[in-house]
Amino acid sequence: MVRRLFKNMLMAQIMSSVAITVCMLIDSIMIGQFLGVDAMAAYGLASPFLLLFAAFGAILSMGIQVVCSRMMAEGNKDGVNKTFSVSIIFAAVLSVVAMLLVIIMPNQICRLLGASEGTVVFDMTKKYLQGFLLGTPAFIAAQIFVPYLQLSNNRMRLVLSVSIMTVVDIILDFVNVWIFEGGIFGMGMASAISYYAAIVLALIYFFSKKCIYKFRPKGLKLGDALEVLKNGIPTAVNQICYVLQIYTLNNILISSGNSDGVAVYSILTTIGNFCFSTGNGIGSVALTLSGIFYVEEDRRSLEDIVKVVFKYAIIMNVVVTAVFFAFAPFIVHIFMSGEDVPLDLSSYALRLFSLCFIPAALNSALKNYYQGVHRTWFTNLIALLQNLVFVSIAAFIFNAAVSERAVFFSFLVGEVLTFLSISIIIWKINGKITMQASAFAFLPANFGVAEEDALQFSVSTVEEVCKSATIASNFCRERTKDERRSMIVSLCIEEIANNIVQHGFEDGRPHHIDVRVSLKPDKWTIGIRDDCRLFDPVRYMRKYGTERDTSHFGIKLMFYMANDVKYVNTLGLNNLTITI
Repeated sequence: MVRRLFKNMLMAQIMSSVAITVCMLIDSIMIGQFLGVDAMAAYGLASPFLLLFAAFGAILSMGIQVVCSRMMAEGNKDGVNKTFSVSIIFAAVLSVVAMLLVIIMPNQICRLLGASEGTVVFDMTKKYLQGFLLGTPAFIAAQIFVPYLQLSNNRMRLVLSVSIMTVVDIILDFVNVWIFEGGIFGMGMASAISYYAAIVLALIYFFSKKCIYKFRPKGLKLGDALEVLKNGIPTAVNQICYVLQIYTLNNILISSGNSDGVAVYSILTTIGNFCFSTGNGIGSVALTLSGIFYVEEDRRSLEDIVKVVFKYAIIMNVVVTAVFFAFAPFIVHIFMSGEDVPLDLSSYALRLFSLCFIPAALNSALKNYYQGVHRTWFTNLIALLQNLVFVSIAAFIFNAAVSERAVFFSFLVGEVLTFLSISIIIWKINGKITMQASAFAFLPANFGVAEEDALQFSVSTVEEVCKSATIASNFCRERTKDERRSMIVSLCIEEIANNIVQHGFEDGRPHHIDVRVSLKPDKWTIGIRDDCRLFDPVRYMRKYGTERDTSHFGIKLMFYMANDVKYVNTLGLNNLTITI
């Protein structure tokens, strides 16, 4: 089911990753085509400040993913609601702070970003920030709603939201240029409005009765907020390093005395934010799934995630790299006309930049996976090496020793050195050079149950259920000689899986049931996961369990035999955990 889940989640996650950058991409194209090189340089100088607030939103988003994945795997609905409430409050506070900063101290911010006061670029930088940050509440909300919609299986809603935002931004940018002539302030304003348009569809779900999250500010504690922030720290490190990278390279390029290099780098940054969405999307799915399977102590599924991460990161980015390398002059021309910035410089820079897409996707995906399996120190180290150390050092060396043009080679060097560093650490820990998923999964030797004490299988018919229940019983009996619990395992699997086949497969669509039996000395665990319509047996027992009738006898029997039963619906799947 890991590969199926990954594939189902991936496109929506990539689309939602694109959502954060698509408006900036469109603005970059429109600014370059209609407002000129000074406006493009102003946009480039404003980017670190915008990305800083995007970083705060990303911190919340990442913290939400980690905490909610864990709590859903544990069946802790109260914890999920607390996390939801905390994130809403954080988003409101961040929005107010961002808008106040731009209102109270715009000149100080522009000077800090490197714009020279009294110049056209300075004024344009200030105007773009003022227009864009009017949409801060929606800008941040667009990020924190993503993990909630993904976990609640609202993937199509995510795709539609991104589509609406893109269409609205394009229309408003053209209206701004051709009708209102609002300049760079109007470009920022158009993006702000488009973010508001995007979150409308999400808000419809969050205010509906179907929403599985509840806003419960009463009873919140400081620890609830700190838990989200603590798990978002790796994203903070990642984003801060990225902002520092942009700031550093802007200063290296602007030191040459003209704005061409900064304008070209601005184009690359925007394209990079868009293209890196593939790797970020793969990483986000890896984070969500690894967080769930880590709690379930499912080593095999975690190793499968690493295999899928490598496969999709390479295959998808081979295509992206080929397209951007082959069509670099045409793509650059979309952002800037040759009269403003030499197209040969822009094309040369983009071709070099496109070569880093594959290693960048691998680094980003592994970085997210390692956070999901609680290797936070490794996640932070990768972020530091990938987004700041290697690329900045390479840029300084190339600029000083070769030329300004060579600076654009630093991205490929930085990403390759980062992946090599990850590999060397993995090889050092394992004591051998290997590219096996089991090594890159980076799990403790004593993690979960031993492979010989775990059994996994999939069923889709009553006949398969009966046969597999017998196999499970024999599996338990051979390893433990415990006749009673072996029989209970068989009965639980047979009763629950048969119930799912009989009632969940009624719609005629293909469905799957995955079963995992784990044996430990202190407890035996049965995990049953299916993709049928929502059904919560725990809630059913609370409502009907005391009735003296034979309805749902199998469910009642299971609750009688089990020590504990937990249910959670996440990623559109029914997840039942039975402890014997």
